[in-house]
Amino acid sequence: MLTELTIGELSARSGVSSSALRFYERQGLIASRRTDGNQRRYDRATLRRVALVQAGKAAGVPLERIRSALEFLPDRRTPTKRDWERLSRSWARELDERIATLEAIRGRLTTCIGCGCLSLRTCGLLNPGDEASGRGAGAHYFRRPREEAQPSEPSASR
Repeated sequence: MLTELTIGELSARSGVSSSALRFYERQGLIASRRTDGNQRRYDRATLRRVALVQAGKAAGVPLERIRSALEFLPDRRTPTKRDWERLSRSWARELDERIATLEAIRGRLTTCIGCGCLSLRTCGLLNPGDEASGRGAGAHYFRRPREEAQPSEPSASR
């Protein structure tokens, strides 16, 4: 069995384009050695590393966080199930926060865009007196639970 893969073989086995693999290498996510003819050769363990990168990306984890996590793995060792469990646990809280934000957006999608602009009729209900302006820029009502986003009484001026 071959212990090293060319970039074409790694691409075919992983389902990741050669250009993406070169990008991953430039970003420090994977590593290769160069032959005398300056061709890339990857250890077979790189297949598992690429799979970890792809799984992290699918979960919405930024490449910088994936790189930081992979730095704790030896370059020539195949990441184990235990490695993946440790890495995925470290990303779980961030994913839970993202899920909560997306659920809040879905729940408010038809009533408010969360910007604090008061340009929609329903903004008076969700943002009386332009309370959102005190929080600064951004869609603040999407970042907190729905109960907190809605005032107890609508603004009398609307």
